[in-house]
Amino acid sequence: MEAGIAASASLQAEPPASRIDPGASLSPDNGEVPARETFFSAFDRLVGDTLPRDASLPARIAVRTLARDAPLFAAGAIDRRVHVVSSGFLTLRYQSPEGASWVKGFVPAQVPFACLACLDGAPAPFDAHAGTDCVVASLPADELERIAGDSLPWMRALRNAYRVYGQRKEQREMELLMLAPEARYARFLQEMPGIAAQLRQHEIASYIRVTPVSLSRIRRRMRVQGR
Repeated sequence: MEAGIAASASLQAEPPASRIDPGASLSPDNGEVPARETFFSAFDRLVGDTLPRDASLPARIAVRTLARDAPLFAAGAIDRRVHVVSSGFLTLRYQSPEGASWVKGFVPAQVPFACLACLDGAPAPFDAHAGTDCVVASLPADELERIAGDSLPWMRALRNAYRVYGQRKEQREMELLMLAPEARYARFLQEMPGIAAQLRQHEIASYIRVTPVSLSRIRRRMRVQGR
């Protein structure tokens, strides 16, 4: 689920990955173990408790490091994995056939993420790439569903993940339909200050649906108002 729960199995075409070793796992002392633990803790947080651990599961969680702008998956691919960002964040982006690009959203650390279309076997309608250098832990969706089928706590975690995704989607729709651009920008700064500080101006403008020139004007007005 796009930034609420996630999933995936394997991409039809695995994208080039990282500046360190494209597509390769990290060594344990380089962050692989913490990233895998972050994967589990992201689901623990959804139920407020420690979920049962399958002893064989950590070995099936793939860990990758992505340099900024490197793809996790491309639009048109079928990515049926569940992802959790251990450090950094992901940017989700739509691109039109004419080349226009719009930022759909961001996936912060410790939030389960997947493309819902891909979970149903359809190509991804958007791409996901590293908004900054990041580490991502991924597990095939069918593995997670198998675990949930045998464990009520894990089933609750998945249910809550979908609920969180639905709430975020409703909020995003409300902001786009009901808030003025300046209010959308102010709310974005309030809710994602760490991500906002690392974005380029045109990325923020795309996310709040204004032009970079309009964003500059909004920023200028807010500075004059002391906001």
